Amino acid sequence: MGTPAVSRREFVKTLSAGLVLAERGHLERAVFAQPSTLRVAAVQMTADLANVDANLLKVERLTRLAFSRGARWVILPEFFTSGIAFHPDMAKATRAVDGPPAQLLLKLAREGNAVVGGSFLAWRDGNAYNTFVLAFPDGSTLRHDKDYPTYWENCYYVGGKDDGVLPTPNGNVGVALCWEFVRSGTARRLKDRVNLVVGGAGWWTLSDARPADDPYRKLNLDILKAAPGRLARMLGVPVVHASHAGRFEGLAWPGEAVAYSSHYLGETQIVDGRGQMLARMSYEDGEGVVTADITPGVTSGERMGIPDNFWMAEYPDSTKSKWEATLKSGHEYYLSTTLPYLKERFRGGG
Repeated sequence: MGTPAVSRREFVKTLSAGLVLAERGHLERAVFAQPSTLRVAAVQMTADLANVDANLLKVERLTRLAFSRGARWVILPEFFTSGIAFHPDMAKATRAVDGPPAQLLLKLAREGNAVVGGSFLAWRDGNAYNTFVLAFPDGSTLRHDKDYPTYWENCYYVGGKDDGVLPTPNGNVGVALCWEFVRSGTARRLKDRVNLVVGGAGWWTLSDARPADDPYRKLNLDILKAAPGRLARMLGVPVVHASHAGRFEGLAWPGEAVAYSSHYLGETQIVDGRGQMLARMSYEDGEGVVTADITPGVTSGERMGIPDNFWMAEYPDSTKSKWEATLKSGHEYYLSTTLPYLKERFRGGG
């Protein structure tokens, strides 16, 4: 298929816009005029826990399904290579930041002439991070590291320090991963700086051993359901949120021979800048893809205020206390067990 013809006036206008942005240092790649609407896709996975090869095959299939529906941006869940739980094999799912997962994203971006992104356990500079990689058809990538690990995630990576604002051909795009969606600091660092937010979650529920009517089950799901729309209303921009569904079998905590059998909560969503739902999958829907046409940019009108406190969500004090405690105890496991293993494994850049 040939390149569509454009008038000389259109060409010069587009080229001039690209040169201006390049001179200002916004982008090193060529920049073309933004479309008024953009078809985006969010992928919901049923990942095989810590099985990178199997999950990359799923990513290929689901991303191509999104391409077949006309998606120009395809967003994968947090931990798209592995899912997440406390499990003896989880550290083994870590890959070099420019290794096979990133290479697959680049391959798919070139194949679909699209933008493809998701996060995985990534090794670089002597540590593991939960890194979101956004891949472009020209072979370039942009990255964001999740700020704080959640619960047993602390056993497998350390938090990052970047602001999560990525300069793309569609303007600045913000990235948020899982509980970053429910921290006020995320909204503050992205406010008035982005045209779109992308990201996703590996959000799990209580263990099957807990009572089915435990009120935290509903509270946890309600918080997740509300998170993409609430962030959209605070920032006034569309949000693309990819997620996991399906079951997993892990352990409750290091040193405890207690099974943690559970499932991820889904809630793959695309919402507009007013927080209105454009597309959604629940965990009952299993694996699949949703698409919607969005308009990148800030929506006019009044926005929801950003809370002054650390959390946007109304978590009980017990949840907040456990989150804070596992920042330390999980990091101790990372330093004593995960990090030595990864240093040996990646010694010499392997």
